[in-house]
Amino acid sequence: MSYQLLYVALPNLVLGMGLGVAGGLLGIGGGLIAIPILAHFYGMDQQLAQGTALVMITPNVLIGFIRYRQKNNIALKSIAPMAVASILATYVAAKCATGLNPHHLQIGFALFLLVLALYFGWSLKRASTQVNACSGPGQRKVASDWLMPLIGIASGIMSGLFTVGGGLVVVPALVTMFRMSQTHAQGIALALVVPGALVALFTYSGAGHVDWVTGIPLALGGIVSVSWGVALAHQFAPTKLRLIFCSVLVATSLAMLF
Repeated sequence: MSYQLLYVALPNLVLGMGLGVAGGLLGIGGGLIAIPILAHFYGMDQQLAQGTALVMITPNVLIGFIRYRQKNNIALKSIAPMAVASILATYVAAKCATGLNPHHLQIGFALFLLVLALYFGWSLKRASTQVNACSGPGQRKVASDWLMPLIGIASGIMSGLFTVGGGLVVVPALVTMFRMSQTHAQGIALALVVPGALVALFTYSGAGHVDWVTGIPLALGGIVSVSWGVALAHQFAPTKLRLIFCSVLVATSLAMLF
């Protein structure tokens, strides 16, 4: 029995390690890649794929945030309004997502990624001035701080609907509107995603949309390797990191659509 359990768990553990590296590199906990894999290769519907991915996403984003905070000055008090707004919006959106048609949810997920990828492709022209800039003298923000809770709400809605959308909304908003570096923005996005992921996991689990047997080995593999991805992210030039981010979005959205 133990050999059979190991036979089933080992491939998921290895997959989780690969997803952990990708999640640390891109600041999204590996869920962006895990969801289509679970849907297409494991035969899960969209809700079950998203709920199972959350088992891996939750510890990965927590570790990822700790690693990013060690390398970037992220003040938790300053993002508290965003976090509260994100948690409330996540719960409402997750409750809605668990009742949607799985096919419609999958199409919506793919289109969301494609729109975001197009935005990143457009913004890459200005990456050299936007990505390397950060809030401070001579590098002024173009948005007011009162917009931060609104970003939190947008993050929560995407996290609840798609489980990985929160960070994908926060990162470009902080880079373009608040002149943060890519890695700093990804660190803040992870700080918002951690409580949101817990809320979403609780909601999806309560609706029966979590496969714990698959999710736990994925989570253990990601815990081992997510720090490697974070370290790798800081080896890339900001523009190159955004290009990788954009490429993953395009590839994933097209795979889910076709």
